[in-house]
Formats: sequence, structure tokens, C-alpha cells
Amino acid sequence: METVSENACFGGVQGVYKHSSKSCACDMTFAVYLPPHAKYEKVPVIWYLSGLTCTHENAMTKAGAQAWAAEHGVAVIFPDTSPRGEGVANDEAYDLGQGAGFYVNATQDPWAPHFQMWDYITKELPELVFSKFPLDVDAQGITGHSMGGHGALTIGMTYPEVYKSVSAFAPIANPTGSDWGRKQLSAYLGDDESSWGAYDASLLMAEKGHPNHVLIDQGSADNFLDLLKPEALAAAIATKRQPATMRMQEGYDHSYYFVATFMEDHITFHADTLYAV
Repeated sequence: METVSENACFGGVQGVYKHSSKSCACDMTFAVYLPPHAKYEKVPVIWYLSGLTCTHENAMTKAGAQAWAAEHGVAVIFPDTSPRGEGVANDEAYDLGQGAGFYVNATQDPWAPHFQMWDYITKELPELVFSKFPLDVDAQGITGHSMGGHGALTIGMTYPEVYKSVSAFAPIANPTGSDWGRKQLSAYLGDDESSWGAYDASLLMAEKGHPNHVLIDQGSADNFLDLLKPEALAAAIATKRQPATMRMQEGYDHSYYFVATFMEDHITFHADTLYAV
């Protein structure tokens, strides 16, 4: 693991690191914020998965997570959203290819050799960070925005024994039922739709849910609402009778102004659960 940068931040350290990924067969960059508490003991960790076109840097610089993470004594990990580099498949569209890994394990060419983001996020990167940083492996939460909200919900519900707390900002909630999901799922996974359900938060919510309370925020002025389909997730929550808070925030759009506004609520939500583990 190579240290790209480390900066003092709210009494803790904001670091950026690079490593050679076996899952993605390329170099991957990620960021870790360690709160002041990490100087003395292992701390709970929140995984933050970013959305389309983003890198590790977007949320690290725009979400305002560090101040609240320092206050509550939790670490935050900001992975990249896809494999990158020479030889990694790409597409001219912003919603497919580099910057748009969708947190799936691709099975189709030309994506399969590198786009194994599910395994990268759930297996390889955790093994690395828990070996290098003072993080409590038994106190993990996961959140994310848009495509990252999709990733957070699907991963969190698939591995509830790992991710004790789950939240999302404006998630792509029902990709199997949206033009902005069917495109990526068919490209990465092929035309057999039976393999798509594992990556659909609304389907997983109706089937599995999560043992703990789930928090979801969505902006009412989000210009992607028809693609995100929050109504499908709300219906699934009702069907499952899942303990959840799903808030439609009046006037907020899809931007990081929206994420930053409600970041304190999400950090507090995760910290309350993780420190009670």
C-alpha cells in the first residue's frame, strides 16, 4: 500500500492511499478518515460509496463527513467507484465503464476482467484496511449516494452480519425497473435477468430487509427521481415491514449540497448503532 497523502483534519487524519488490486486487476485508490480516537483504540468504521462519475475524492472533499466523524469517533472509508487505467474497458457514456462500476461483479466482456467491484468492496479492500488501520471489524456501517446508495443498500442487506448499520442518500433504488439500471445490469451481467435481482435494493428489501433500522434521504427536487424510483423502495419497506426512516427532503436536488446537509444525521445514525454493538 502506497501513501498518496495524509493531512491533519479535525484532530484526526485524512489519508489517501493506492494499492494493486487483485479483484480489479489494476491500481486502486481509496481514502480513509481516522478520527482523533483512533490514536488510542480501534474505532467503528462507516463505508461511504460514491455515485456515477465520482472517485474517492468527491465525498472526501464535499460531503463534510470528517467533522461529524471526529465528533462521534468513527472512521470513514471512501473507495473509488470503479477500476481505472490503461487497458481497463470504458464507454463514452458517463453511466457505464470507468466511474460507473455499479458495485457488481461483471460477468460479460469487455467488463469482466476488471469490473469486480462487489468483491473489491466486500472482500479485498476490507482485508487491506483492517490490516493497516485501527478499525473495529465488528462495528461496520455502510452508506452511499446515488449509485453508491444502491451499492450500500444491496451490500448491507446481503451481509447484515457485517454491516450493522445501513443508510443511503438518493439511492438508485430499483435498477431492474429503471432505464438507468437495466442498461448497466445488462451490460455487466448479460440478458439473463434472473442474475440482476441480487443488485436491486427494492427486491432485496422486500425479500430480506435488514435486522436493524435503515435510514434513507431523498431530495424532492432531484431531477433523477424517475430513474432512482424511491417509490419502489418505499413500497418494499412497507411490504417487508422494515424498521426504517425514509425522508423526502423538500427542495433538495441530487447534488453534494444535499448530501452535506444531511451528513450529520447519517453519521450520528451510524455511530449510535455501531457504538451499541
